[in-house]
Amino acid sequence: MSNETLKVLLQHRSIRKFKPDTLDKATVEQIVAAGQMASSSSHVQAFSVIAVTDQERKKTLAELTGNQSYVADCPVFLVWCADLSRLKYAADHHLPGQDSYEGATESFIIGTVDTALAAQNAAIAAESMGLGIVYIGGIRNRIAEVSQLLELPNLVYPVFGMCVGYPDQEPGQRPRLPVDAVLHWEAYDEHKTPEQIAAYDTTMVEYIKERTHGERDKGWSALMADKLTVPSRLHMKKYLEDRGFKMD
Repeated sequence: MSNETLKVLLQHRSIRKFKPDTLDKATVEQIVAAGQMASSSSHVQAFSVIAVTDQERKKTLAELTGNQSYVADCPVFLVWCADLSRLKYAADHHLPGQDSYEGATESFIIGTVDTALAAQNAAIAAESMGLGIVYIGGIRNRIAEVSQLLELPNLVYPVFGMCVGYPDQEPGQRPRLPVDAVLHWEAYDEHKTPEQIAAYDTTMVEYIKERTHGERDKGWSALMADKLTVPSRLHMKKYLEDRGFKMD
């Protein structure tokens, strides 16, 4: 069974080179409106989006995200933020003086999940319009400076960025884990993991060797082992606590 939505989903590729064509305000608003229709825990809608089109500001963000040139080159850079500040306002407005828990770990999780769901809806909407996107986790590399640049209030943090524009490249698709490796029936079956990872490693080695013309040949599990043994963004806990998230 197939339909246009499935085709868009199954054809996803990260785009890192964009045509100079600009996106009008109405298109960006439509993309974000599609994001807003994603499911939201208890209808809290705990996210906000900063659309950046100013070239100098995009250049600064490109530097802050790890010198990723496509952040500066894309016509619109969307910064997807978990936003608990509106909930804090609602609590203070209706129940002044009462304890509220907008900064608790559960609220943090809700805001982060809401943001991811909305962003993925928006990504699919953009791709259905012939646009391309790439997520930018590097927004968290120098997250305090990003927050200052974007004037983010307390209880708001940037989860990731998203470049949006018309594709100017045709990259290949990166193979995913087989469905059987991520889909478990009735209960989690850890016994199948070694065999499935071994098979996927073979697939990824072939893909990487072809993509790099034989310069690299590591499988997925070896790459993940390398990644997990190098400390990454250890500043995040303090940053979040400084922003009002109690993380307890």
